[in-house]
Amino acid sequence: MRITQRAVALTSLQGLNRNLDAVGKLQQQLTSGRLINAPSDSPTGTNRAMQTRAEQAATAQQARNITDAKSWLEQTDSALQEMSDTARRVRDLTVQGSSTGSNSTSSMQALATEVASLRQGLLSLANGTVQGRPLFGGVTSGPKAYDSTTGAWLGQGGAPVTRRVSDTESIRVDLTGPEAFGPPGSDLFAIVDRIATNMVTDPTLLATDLADLDVAMKNMSGALADVGSRAARIDRVEQVNADRQLTLSSQLAETENIDLPNTIMRLQMQQVGYEAALQATAKALQPTLLDFLR
Repeated sequence: MRITQRAVALTSLQGLNRNLDAVGKLQQQLTSGRLINAPSDSPTGTNRAMQTRAEQAATAQQARNITDAKSWLEQTDSALQEMSDTARRVRDLTVQGSSTGSNSTSSMQALATEVASLRQGLLSLANGTVQGRPLFGGVTSGPKAYDSTTGAWLGQGGAPVTRRVSDTESIRVDLTGPEAFGPPGSDLFAIVDRIATNMVTDPTLLATDLADLDVAMKNMSGALADVGSRAARIDRVEQVNADRQLTLSSQLAETENIDLPNTIMRLQMQQVGYEAALQATAKALQPTLLDFLR
């Protein structure tokens, strides 16, 4: 089979074009810092990168949910801590008021006034909000969990407020008023209101009120423990989420990002090969007299 000069020229030009394309691709990768600049560069890598990015988006949303959950639980814990301190002060005043033989009428009135003031403070704390929603209001859309005057619960029960913090786990972030302070009508605020009234009208009933107050305080302690356990779970999940974000970032970098030293070396080798091919082609395709006559 006779190989013509034209066949040699075409074959040489095709080889040069392939080398030039390889040089251009490496230069593009080096400029962008990415292995995949178009889906055609690596369909498999593109699919893997899309899956990783979807997982990153889900993990980022879960991280935002974790931050929101921490805000709920931290504010709930803070409110319960302060209310527990206030309730202990009410208890001290109740014990003091129970000593009927050592308190004058004016002293009892002063104690009742302080207890009434503490009750207002308790209601103010119970009406704390997070992002405009009452901490202890449940699923209510109203601005308050408790009536500031009567102490009646204004919230609503129903499904608890939860936040999805991982692919498989959701954590409850709310705590309703009845769960924290007792059922309406016999809750912490009703008990403190009775204490303020009985200090003036019938101090002998304070012993019963004191027992009821102890029950309410024990209930708050249980609520604090519950919130604390949920907060601990959130802390653990937050660490897992942060580790997963780092892992996904590493996976995406392995899929999309170039190995800079290796790419530079490959580009230099490809350029050397291209230049050598140019020189070899120039020698193989010597111009003829016809080329000069054109």
